Amino acid sequence: MFSLDDLLAPIGRRQFDDEFNDRQPLYIPAEAGGPKRALLDWAGFNRLLDQASNWTAQSLKLVHNGEPIPPETYCVQVQTQSGSAYRPSPARVQTLLASGASLVAGDVHALTPELSAASRALAEHFAGLCCANVYCSFGGVQAFNTHFDPHHVLAVQVEGEKTWRLYANRADAPVELPQGVNDPREWFAAHRGPLKKELRMRPGDVLYLPRGWYHDALATEGASLHVTFGITPLYGRILFRLLESAAMQDPAFRAWLRPAREDGGAGLRDQLKDLGQRLARLTAQPAFLDEVAMAQERLIPRDPAYDLPNRTRLTYYRPTGLLGPAVEGPGRIALEWALGQRQVALEDMIAQFDFIPPDALREAIEAAEAAGALTRAP
Repeated sequence: MFSLDDLLAPIGRRQFDDEFNDRQPLYIPAEAGGPKRALLDWAGFNRLLDQASNWTAQSLKLVHNGEPIPPETYCVQVQTQSGSAYRPSPARVQTLLASGASLVAGDVHALTPELSAASRALAEHFAGLCCANVYCSFGGVQAFNTHFDPHHVLAVQVEGEKTWRLYANRADAPVELPQGVNDPREWFAAHRGPLKKELRMRPGDVLYLPRGWYHDALATEGASLHVTFGITPLYGRILFRLLESAAMQDPAFRAWLRPAREDGGAGLRDQLKDLGQRLARLTAQPAFLDEVAMAQERLIPRDPAYDLPNRTRLTYYRPTGLLGPAVEGPGRIALEWALGQRQVALEDMIAQFDFIPPDALREAIEAAEAAGALTRAP
């Protein structure tokens, strides 16, 4: 399995956070025989592609000279027991690859134990959503022109070699790609700045790019295969969504806004000042910190938990009508939900609140049972 230490070795987590995380690129050459080499290989990639029923026009894409190839060029209608499906044709895909196209297999982060472990480790460290794509390209072919990504990028070269060019400029905390640009290629070329560094990535090499860093890549010789992890933490916009539901519990936010024309806007100005102060107090509350923490946890996948043919033993509880205990942290929200049910299974609560650590939920249920607010049910 791949841990964050495996991906960053010999750079430690503390050094990475202090010197590189969201600051500057980091290139880590492979160590001979190191574990990064085993993340994926040609045989493993072919096995993934052979699972034809898993791929769609959205998850398997082809690119040529920086331009996406229309799905109808390489996808066909196939008949299945569930009806008609639109899927990539392996023969057509390979024909286009032979003519100079590059292949992008998206959302592969859960398809192998190694990719799943690495993705989860990155998601936990950055407290963000982590997705993985595999890029297959051939010598002299550039799949994508100069661009930046609105998320962290961690690329692992697994087969062949690829040349990455990093430019001097960095976009200022982008959350999306430029909008309303007539010629994106020309726009990026005009904003990327001079070439800062050129790297030749070999199997096992790792490259970290903070979001917004201008770059491009070109397969050098022969066939190249690399895995890119894109990590997107939450940013300030999430507060507007979380604050809306929390603020609406305060009558002051349900009151009509005063007319701006009245008293030269003095009444409205005072009202807005008061609402702003209420929002500041709201965000300072521990409960709001819990809301943000849970929003982050929702982005981190749980490990697969199938254990068939065994079936989960369910532990049922019923509310007694007594007040629940004072539970701190995210478990408080789940307990409030449980106390509002006629009957609840602990295992179902763990499944529904999969963004809260299971131990925190067990502790909340045990505290409620000890306080007499919940009782075991047959």
